[in-house]
Amino acid sequence: MSRFLPEPSDPHALEATPPIRLAGPIGVLMINLGTPDEATAGSIRKYLGEFLSDPRVIEMPQWLWQPILRGAVLPLRPRKLAPRYREIWLEQGSPLLVYSLAQARAVQAALVGTGIDAVVEAGMRYGNPSIADALARLRGRGCERILVLPMYPQYAASTTATAVDAVMACLARVRNQPELRFVKRYNTEPAYIEALARQLRQFWQERGKPQRLLLSFHGLPRVTVEQGDPYHRDCMETAQALRQHLGEDGQLVHVAFQSRFGAQRWLEPYTMPTLQQWARQGIAQVDVLCPGFLADCLETLEEIQMQCRDAFLGSGGKQFRYIPCLNGDAQWAEGLARLIRRHIEGWLAGRG
Repeated sequence: MSRFLPEPSDPHALEATPPIRLAGPIGVLMINLGTPDEATAGSIRKYLGEFLSDPRVIEMPQWLWQPILRGAVLPLRPRKLAPRYREIWLEQGSPLLVYSLAQARAVQAALVGTGIDAVVEAGMRYGNPSIADALARLRGRGCERILVLPMYPQYAASTTATAVDAVMACLARVRNQPELRFVKRYNTEPAYIEALARQLRQFWQERGKPQRLLLSFHGLPRVTVEQGDPYHRDCMETAQALRQHLGEDGQLVHVAFQSRFGAQRWLEPYTMPTLQQWARQGIAQVDVLCPGFLADCLETLEEIQMQCRDAFLGSGGKQFRYIPCLNGDAQWAEGLARLIRRHIEGWLAGRG
């Protein structure tokens, strides 16, 4: 039995003078973190088991971590998370999956609309649709050139790097490998910063400005940055670029980090304590935007829009507004298509 996956049949493979092959479409693989298939404890347990077993996510020796994960985390945490997932679940399924697929479709339409023969697929690092399945669909469409675009504007080893790891692990089982390119980061990409600024201006034009805008990025253990992960710098660069783009309104921008897990020190300041402190100091009106998330998910809709809102108002704040992620925004999809086109420019030139 071959260790490699079966390849599409080529009737001309052994001919002495085969016809010249026509260039197939360019593939784009958009990778997001992932989500449980259902808002049930069983589905959440399966998802967390895969997610929290990734050595790039939990940097502990597996012999030490796995007994903790299997003996304490997985038996208890899924039951606690299930009601939280149910609160945010959409009729079509998980918000992260629904919005990630919508972005992939919008990017595909934007690329095709500019005359590029492209196929865009979304794959999840953990859960479904898997990266392996997305790659198989791209290869099945004849894509021998694939651009991998992690849906993380800021690079981190626990997000972008593990997505790259998964792609390479999948292709290690492929005999006829495609040509690959990877987008590492786009944390200050003009199209990305413009999309965030446009979203803020539209929101404020309709509803008025707050006293402060908090940019809440997903947190990381502080030690990972001390060991060389560039994530914190990427986040600060995004915040600075957005401040500059907003002009006078840039003074409203502050930064914090959310979703702390475990007892060790994470990147600071932490989002919820920051909001509570502001409320106690007399800051009455706060808006929160999560620039590191391109699609709304549990961490934005439940942690920020529900838990952090309650914490802020409970500490004396008067107005808390969560500003949604870019999700299926058409203008952002066009900007993302421009970013993709720049990364595949040489491939386009090579197609005549």
